[in-house]
Amino acid sequence: MKFTLSWLKRHLDTQATPEQIAHRLTMLGLEVESLKDPAAGLTGFIVGHVLEAAPHPNADRLRLCKVATGQGSLEVVCGAPNARAGLKVALAIPGVVIPSTGEVLKAGSVRGVMSQGMMCSSRELLLGDDHAGIIELPASAPVGAPLASVLQLDPLFDVAITPNRADCLGVRGIARDLAAAGVGRLKPLVIEPVKGSFKSPIGVSLDFPAGAESACPLFVGRTIRGVRNGESPQWLKDWLTGIGLRPISALVDITNYITMDCARPLHVFDLRRVSGNIRARLGRSGETLAALNGKTYELDETMTVIADDARPLALAGVIGGEASGVGADTTDLFLEVALFDPQRIAATGRNLAAESDARYRFERGVDPAFVLPAAELASRMIIELCGGEASQIVQAGTVPDQRTRLTFHPGRVARIGGIEVAEPKMCQILEGLGCEVDSAAAPWAVTTPSWRADLTAEHDLVEEVIRVYGYDEIPTLSMPRPDVVRPVLTSSQRRSSWVRRGLASRGMVETVTWSFLPSARAALFGGGKPELVLSNPISSDLDAMRPSLLPNLLVAAGHNADRGLRDVALFELGPQFDGDRPEDQTAVAAGLRAGRHAERHWGEPARAVDLFDAKADALAAVAAAGGPADSLVVYAESAPWYHPGRSGCLKLGSKLVARFGEIHPAVLTALDVKGPAVGFELFLDALPLPRAKATKAKTLLKLSPFQPIERDFAFVLDRDIPAETVVKAARGADKILISEVAVFDRYEGPHVGEGKKSLAIQVTLQPVDRTPTDADIEAVAAKVVAAVVKATGGALRA
Repeated sequence: MKFTLSWLKRHLDTQATPEQIAHRLTMLGLEVESLKDPAAGLTGFIVGHVLEAAPHPNADRLRLCKVATGQGSLEVVCGAPNARAGLKVALAIPGVVIPSTGEVLKAGSVRGVMSQGMMCSSRELLLGDDHAGIIELPASAPVGAPLASVLQLDPLFDVAITPNRADCLGVRGIARDLAAAGVGRLKPLVIEPVKGSFKSPIGVSLDFPAGAESACPLFVGRTIRGVRNGESPQWLKDWLTGIGLRPISALVDITNYITMDCARPLHVFDLRRVSGNIRARLGRSGETLAALNGKTYELDETMTVIADDARPLALAGVIGGEASGVGADTTDLFLEVALFDPQRIAATGRNLAAESDARYRFERGVDPAFVLPAAELASRMIIELCGGEASQIVQAGTVPDQRTRLTFHPGRVARIGGIEVAEPKMCQILEGLGCEVDSAAAPWAVTTPSWRADLTAEHDLVEEVIRVYGYDEIPTLSMPRPDVVRPVLTSSQRRSSWVRRGLASRGMVETVTWSFLPSARAALFGGGKPELVLSNPISSDLDAMRPSLLPNLLVAAGHNADRGLRDVALFELGPQFDGDRPEDQTAVAAGLRAGRHAERHWGEPARAVDLFDAKADALAAVAAAGGPADSLVVYAESAPWYHPGRSGCLKLGSKLVARFGEIHPAVLTALDVKGPAVGFELFLDALPLPRAKATKAKTLLKLSPFQPIERDFAFVLDRDIPAETVVKAARGADKILISEVAVFDRYEGPHVGEGKKSLAIQVTLQPVDRTPTDADIEAVAAKVVAAVVKATGGALRA
């Protein structure tokens, strides 16, 4: 929400500085994202006086101007069509910074003639969009004076409005909050009704089927004839330009002004382009609307439209139609002011991807009691600025009463908010916000204003009192420190922290992505179920709950690759959703690697990531979580979004613990991500929680003083026997003496036979109490061979 200081002062009588206003707004919960003072960028610019303007000797469209600076004169080459002798201009001299480019102005030759300065347009000074000519200053402007002292510059506020404060999407709503907080006095909004002098030739009606009446409970209109739709007055153009809106014509500017001033969108139709009466109704399948933004929208039965007897004229609450819009030749118009269902407007805007200031306000809720006053306000402005004669108002529907009657116990402000506020001050705050307060009753009887639909319970009133009184007035108190501090994290929360640290130690970067994603993307990972589609998504392309964490990680990897970072290692911990029941939400740790396993190095060739990287990440996450990594069994099966020949899963008994592998090429293509990419998904709830152990003093690390011994074994096995079976069998041959088993070679070929493979392992023996003899070592070796042969049916390779 943008507004200028002068616009705010139209509603608020205040002597506060822009900085003081910005600070108070932020403390009121209306966060000021920026406060821009145009004068700050005009340092060094002065008022110049064009003494002579002669044709450039080497260019037909340029003029050579002699410009007085107050301390002499400069030769300036200018191409503006309005450059002429006698003009007072905004002059930039060498050394100043041009706001629109950020470049320092230097003297230079233009077509063979030295130009010693620059006469500026509004766009070059970031004071507007006009660049058709240079700025023409008043003839009374003193030559050589700082430019900022001559121009009527207005500080610009940009305020972030939370969804519940639709009333502050108008300047008057912001002024009301400031006045309630003591930053000035709210001026009364005087609306003089316009007496209709004839009956409107156009009637209005509400044409909705049973059950859909809430789509438009109130429709007000009026005909105004004999208008002149020319340019707006300068004050109106300045205010609109100041907040980034382009002045179009007086009629359009008036509707934009009231939208921004009072948070009340409205619309005007050219009467010549309306056939018959106007009605609010639902759209019809097959209808289309060519809108004012140049786009054509397909309508359906879920959308509210404003239509005449022949066709739709506007998409209600969103945007008007091009065919019925007003233009420079408009002489008769029909003014429409209506009330629409916020949810239906929001759904229509999302489905059509149609953005507008009107939709932004209607979908958050406008003041239902301001429909008729807004019609009178717009009528008065149109007649004052464009002339004309107004008809009597026509109306369909009634004004809904959305005010809430609440009881309020003043003592609860201190009990809930921890701050003592005098009762007269509470009454003043609530009345300043527009509430009707009966403080003589016990408890108080408070009626909320029609523009505050977010005030629905007593605690809302408590919050309003504290907010306006000042959060910074709440005393700072230290929490009492107990003698015994007990841990507040659950076992699962601690385990999640361990997994984060474990994956980060492997060089992976944690990400936090949305819990939702597009339905089409969810379908690639087994999602997209109807019960997981959001009824009110924050964005039209985030309409389904995620069935896996991998798709968002893949998209993040794609974004990084598009920006030159192709080798990434990302992980995330969060929920995935298999259904709409609480038990269908699963805690998952997922990781993704894309590109190369490591950066290029002269000592070894670079390699792409593969499924074994993902498997190692999954096992490391299990170990970090305190899970039984050694007890997990690998199976060559996985989900459809993994490559069928390069993926697997980890199970504990029959329970699925993790999946890992290379991402399916079809999935990468659908997400527009270049491979290779590998990932894993660890289901944290499938891991048994670590057993609680009795607290005892930690012992020092004990290292064996004896040298480890390594022995190599090679076995001939059936090709389909997993290497893990060999490793587990060898490790279990002697759990005390054997400390590690690792595979270091695999061979398939004619020397081992058809359907066979050779697998070589290294077994490390770590004695702890004595140096083993040759007989001890041979005994362990025999156990290893016997265990592997029994587990695999293979044989020791000769």
